[in-house]
Amino acid sequence: MIFLTFFIGIIANFIGYIPPGNINLTLIQITVNRGLKQALLFIISFSCVEFFFTYFIMHAAKWLSEQVRLDTIIDWIMVVLFGVLGAITWIHRNKPPETSYSEHESIKYGIVLGFLNPMQIPFWMITGTYLITHEWILDGRLALVIFSLGSAAGAFLALFLYAKFASYIQSKFALSNRLIDTSIAILFFAFAAYHVVKQIYLLFFKH
Repeated sequence: MIFLTFFIGIIANFIGYIPPGNINLTLIQITVNRGLKQALLFIISFSCVEFFFTYFIMHAAKWLSEQVRLDTIIDWIMVVLFGVLGAITWIHRNKPPETSYSEHESIKYGIVLGFLNPMQIPFWMITGTYLITHEWILDGRLALVIFSLGSAAGAFLALFLYAKFASYIQSKFALSNRLIDTSIAILFFAFAAYHVVKQIYLLFFKH
């Protein structure tokens, strides 16, 4: 049962990080601009935070589900987050990449984004509730620790594959850093716009 709980955690969070979002797009940018080693440091630090993040959210899932305006709050947080990331990426798109980076910088970046990851809240509220309700995993303390370890491993695996893919694409097609940064900035702005449009639709058009 412990192995199954760990394996379910891996699968669940691996699937959770497949769609493009602020984390994997940031990782692609780090891989392209700083190299695979810096990306790996980012992934390791982020995955460590993901363990605690998952454990907390799974414990608080019931309370969070009772918060009436939580979805709206998360949407507007994502607007700000995507907007800031898009602006930073856009401003720095013309700057040549530095030749060396501090290892602590990528580690700190991974820790910060590990905590600033609001999209994972509704994901674990839905996924966690489903898994516990259908008794795929237990809701005891040890079971959630094992599950959270699997979640961290799933995040690591998904993001590592993203980093390897980004490195492969850059070497294969010799894409410029400016082109990649510009594309990522546009995607950040597009995601921010999506959340704005979603809230406008829910506020004015959905009855």
